[in-house]
Amino acid sequence: MKITRETLIETVRSGANPSKDSQKTGLTKREIARALGITGDARRDLRLAIGELMKDGTFVRGDNKAYRMSDALPNVMVLDIDHIDDQGDVIAVPAKWDKDQDKPQVIIRQKSGRKNRGHRNANQVSVGDSALCRLKTTESGIYATVIKKLGDGPRAEVGFVVKAGRGGSRGLRIRPAKKGSRFDYIPEKGAKINDLDIVEFELSGSRHKGERIARIIKIIGNAKHGKAASLISLLEHNIPTGFSDKELSDAKALTLPQVGKHRKDLRDLPLLTIDPVDAKDFDDAIYALPDDSAKNRGGHIVWVAIADVSAFVAPGSPLDKGAFKRGNSVYLPDRVEPMLPEEISADLCSLRPHEDRACLVVKMRFDRNGDKISHTFMRGLMRSHARLTYAQAQEAFDGNPGEVATPVSDILTDIYTAYKAVRAARNRRGPLEIEMPERKVVLDKKGRVTGIEVKARFDAHKLVEEFMIQANVCAAQALERADTPVIYRVHEPPEMEKVQGLADFLPALDLKWSMGQRATPKRFNKLIEQARGRDCEETVSMSVLRTQMKAFYTPQNKGHFGLSLTHYAHFTSPIRRYADLVVHRALVKAFGLGDGGTSAEELTRLKEISEHISSTERSAMAAERDAKDRYIAAFLADKIGATFKGRITGVTTAGLFIGLDETGADGFVPARTIGFEKFIFDEKSKSLIGADTGATYHFGRRVEVKLSEAKPLQGGLLFEILSKPEKGTLPKHLAKHLAKRRGRSSGGFKGNRGNKGSKGSKHKRRRR
Repeated sequence: MKITRETLIETVRSGANPSKDSQKTGLTKREIARALGITGDARRDLRLAIGELMKDGTFVRGDNKAYRMSDALPNVMVLDIDHIDDQGDVIAVPAKWDKDQDKPQVIIRQKSGRKNRGHRNANQVSVGDSALCRLKTTESGIYATVIKKLGDGPRAEVGFVVKAGRGGSRGLRIRPAKKGSRFDYIPEKGAKINDLDIVEFELSGSRHKGERIARIIKIIGNAKHGKAASLISLLEHNIPTGFSDKELSDAKALTLPQVGKHRKDLRDLPLLTIDPVDAKDFDDAIYALPDDSAKNRGGHIVWVAIADVSAFVAPGSPLDKGAFKRGNSVYLPDRVEPMLPEEISADLCSLRPHEDRACLVVKMRFDRNGDKISHTFMRGLMRSHARLTYAQAQEAFDGNPGEVATPVSDILTDIYTAYKAVRAARNRRGPLEIEMPERKVVLDKKGRVTGIEVKARFDAHKLVEEFMIQANVCAAQALERADTPVIYRVHEPPEMEKVQGLADFLPALDLKWSMGQRATPKRFNKLIEQARGRDCEETVSMSVLRTQMKAFYTPQNKGHFGLSLTHYAHFTSPIRRYADLVVHRALVKAFGLGDGGTSAEELTRLKEISEHISSTERSAMAAERDAKDRYIAAFLADKIGATFKGRITGVTTAGLFIGLDETGADGFVPARTIGFEKFIFDEKSKSLIGADTGATYHFGRRVEVKLSEAKPLQGGLLFEILSKPEKGTLPKHLAKHLAKRRGRSSGGFKGNRGNKGSKGSKHKRRRR
């Protein structure tokens, strides 16, 4: 038989049909020869023909030495769950794809509904998951069933390499980067690692002389680098970094939209941006003026313009999928991990002064009392008339405009006048007012900490915040009235159990809280006001803050307790929050503002999107907090033995958490290091109380401590407490509990108690 190109292609295409249980795809050279009836010397011609088809990319050969069509999918492969289509089908794409054509879309067939103790099927997948799947190609499309959802095996952790023992006598060990980790692990034999390498690892399940063995997945960097703290924090909390080539190329190809049917020319509107001095992008601008309507004498018109990200990031596009995956930008002391590429976040959607920019605008009317009476949304093309820092704006508000603010001082006066009216309405509304100092880590160019600064808090900050809050309220109200589904920002009232804990604790500060009355933001504010002047305002503020629920995203409107609002949706930061982009699209769709509105597919996923971005927000906050802790620990590492003033910010059975006044650093005093008696945790009074003397360390107390240990790569600080405990007596409920414990141990304890030569017995006698 003559071997032709067409014959070979038809044979391989039709012959690649392995059994259901086989993971083999394609035909080996022997199988092709058998199918074509080729024997003897003709095998050489077959080999050459196959080689030509390999060279031109028609055939590819798998690890099993079987040949298949380059455009054919294997029967088993890893798929990424990409989206849910308009019909509700789960759509996946190959995880690895090195071909020129677009990734084929595969429909996932999920097993329905069987739940076990309230949990979904272990192989149930959702957008963002990866899974090993079995594929089947039919005339109606490519279908897949999940063999195994990936990511359920040994969990990868982040750690760093240390020399164990005195002078490294015990060799290298892997120390988890997570704060409070108690054990180091032995690296697997043959691992090529060096001291202070940052590694991703997983526990192998094996042990060597009782110590667990870690398998190195990859080496990420070295902790000697000045910016290692941020890198570790990002890795530890699985924060995605960087952008795909497709995202970057799509971002570079974007162009600015022009004035048209759905976009008004607002370039003459004197909008201003007011941001931190070190801001790299500007996504909101404001303008206010007196309302000249006879029906609203003494009222104000406030414009809030927000970068129109929806004009550039279309639903379902690579940029959109990447932004959804990240969920939000992450702000660390030495860097920003943005949600969108810089071509968008720092250029096209950054409202830089004197440059045309696309925006989504809300025009709000307030009466003379600061109550909102109407609002209107529109798309526009704007041009910021000035970029001011908070300090520059505040100087103008105080009557001393500097060089930058002077040309727009009249505009700033109108803005501030409008704010004073809106602020009066805010005060009547009574949102939760907790003012806690916010600190900033100052770094040099090499990533070394040079200081810790308390961020200044001006009226200019509050002005911008309040106008943004009002814009967010308008977005939620407008979409609800338009009967348009959207994602709300929800903050639920505190749980009764947490409020009861606050009520039990306050008598220790000579304050009261009646459980008979409903907990409201105004009541919490009144409590904080009572604490002011007693040197316990910060303590009470922390206690109130800890009673609050965490805010989250959801398609159901449940109001915002902390802001004392019935409607609230994030609208003002689409550059850095995916939730705001979803709200922008909903507004565009609801009010017919052109392209870029909510897609049908996106509407089916609002619950899933809400859960995902709530999760990414928590991860981002944890990474930001941990990075700051690591940098502060590095800053204090050369101050071992120094003494600091601070406050007890937490009390547990294990010991005391201390917050330092100067740097805001958080550290720990283990209970075992306190005094010469056993200290017992009293949850009701949030105290550690000496079992023998009643000596007490209570939550919120000011103390002096000595730094005994700093762990920069874990962000941990250990202190020794120098302040003596307050005198007191052991509460009856603790005395009774302790008596029972002592009775049980004296009746049944055997072992080292009678061995006077034992170090352990000496410790136990002292502790009792």
